[in-house]
Amino acid sequence: MEDDHHQSLSSHDSDLDLSFTTTTTTTTSARTSLARSSLSLSFNDSTRISSVSVSTASTEIPNLHCRPHRRSDTNWSAIKAATNLSSDNTLHLHHLKLIRHVGSGNLGRVFLCRLRDNDHANFALKVVDNNLLKSKQLMLQVQTEARILSSLDHPFLPTLYAHLEASHYTCFLIDYCPNGDLHSLLKKQPNYRFPIDSVRFYTAEILIALEYLHSVGIVYRDLKPENILIRNDGHIMLSDFDLCFNADVVPMVKYSKKRNKTRRNCFGFGSCTKKHTQEEMLMDFVAEPTTAYSRSCVGTHEYLAPELITGNGHGNGVDWWAFGVLIYELLYGTTPFRGGSKETTLRNIAARTVKFDEVNNNNTRGMAQAKDLIEKLLVKDPRERLGCARGAAEIKRHPFFDGIKWPLIRMYRPPEVRGLVVKKSSKGHVGHVGGLLSSQKKRRSLWKGVKCMLLKNKGPKR
Repeated sequence: MEDDHHQSLSSHDSDLDLSFTTTTTTTTSARTSLARSSLSLSFNDSTRISSVSVSTASTEIPNLHCRPHRRSDTNWSAIKAATNLSSDNTLHLHHLKLIRHVGSGNLGRVFLCRLRDNDHANFALKVVDNNLLKSKQLMLQVQTEARILSSLDHPFLPTLYAHLEASHYTCFLIDYCPNGDLHSLLKKQPNYRFPIDSVRFYTAEILIALEYLHSVGIVYRDLKPENILIRNDGHIMLSDFDLCFNADVVPMVKYSKKRNKTRRNCFGFGSCTKKHTQEEMLMDFVAEPTTAYSRSCVGTHEYLAPELITGNGHGNGVDWWAFGVLIYELLYGTTPFRGGSKETTLRNIAARTVKFDEVNNNNTRGMAQAKDLIEKLLVKDPRERLGCARGAAEIKRHPFFDGIKWPLIRMYRPPEVRGLVVKKSSKGHVGHVGGLLSSQKKRRSLWKGVKCMLLKNKGPKR
C-alpha cells in the first residue's frame, strides 16, 4: 500500500514530490526528551505543494561542504552529480524523491530518500514544520541543530549534505542509518542485554564522539540509546543535536603520575622474583568545556544528572553522567535509577547510589571493571565525577577499555549481535574490541611462546 502511494506521488514532476501535512499527536514513549514538542508529518496525495522555492537565506548551509574524512564518500559523488546538472549548481528539494517514513522525533520526522537520478545513494531527510514550533525556544533548538550539524566533521557523527528551507519547512539531508537505533537493537537481545564486549565496542565509539563534541565546545545533553544510530557498516552515529549548547574550550596539556606495580623475574623460574613500584608520567591533551554552564532543564528524565534536576546550573558533567547510565543500561537492560514514575525516578537519581544486579552478568570477565567505571561516572558531585576535569582522556585509561587501540577504532569489526545486519566491507579490520580479555589472552600466549623457546634452547640433558 505504501509503495503504491509512493508511486502515485512520484508520477508528478514538480519541485516537491509530495506535501507534508502536519497533525499534532501525543507521544506514548516514556523516554521522550524534556523541553520538546510533539509533531507528526504525513503524506497527503490530495493536497500538493508544487513549485516550492528554496530559500537562499544566510542560514542555508553550502551544499557542497565536503568533510575531509568523507571526501571519497559515494554520497558526495552523487550530490555533486546532481548539482552539476542544476542550473544554479545548488541542491533543491525537487532533486530528491522520498521513499518512506523511517522515524519520528520530537521536532520533526525523518524520511528515507534518494536523488532522482541515482538509486544507489540513500539519505535521510529530517523535516521540521516551523508552523508547529509554538515558542521561541523551539525555534532556537532547530537553529542550534542546523548550526551544529553544519560544523560536524567526524566518522561517528552525521554529515550534513544540505540544509534546505522550503516554505515553512526546514529540511536536513544527512546520513541514513539502515540498522535503526541502539535502543531497538537492545530490545532484540536476550534479556535485553548486550554481551560485555559489544558494550565495550559501542561505548568506546560513543566516547570518541563525545570527546570530539566536547573538544569543540558542544555539550550534548541528550545521550540515550534512542539517539545512537547504527550505520550500515555496524558502527555508531549520534543523532539529534537540538538540546546541545556551546561553551568555550581552552585546550591544554595536563600531566599526572601513575604508579605501576611491576614484577621482574627470571622467566618465572627460580627464586629471583621481585616486586617493585614504578612511577609513570602521563601526559593528556585536554580539550574539555570545563567552564560550560546552563540552567535549562532539558534531556531525558532517566538520564538526567543530579545537578540538572536541581536546576542550580550544570555543565559538561551531565554528558559523563549520562555516559555512565548508558553503560549500565546496555549491560543490565534498564537504567540504574528507574522508578514507577518520572517523579520517583528523579528522586532516586538525587538520593540513591547505583546498585548492580547480583544475579546476571557478574561472572563475566570484565564486569568488575565495568562496575567500577559506572560507579566513577555516576558520582553525584560533578567536581568528583570521572571525565569532568580531564575529559575523555582519563576515561579512555580506565581498565574497562584496556586493549583498545583508539586511533584504529574505526577499523574494528563490529560485534555480531542478534538483529544486526552489517554490510560487508573490503577494508581490512583489526578484529573485535576484546578489551581486557583479548589483551590478557595475548599476554598469556606470548609468555607461553617465550617458555617454549627457552625449553628448546636448553636442549636434552646428557
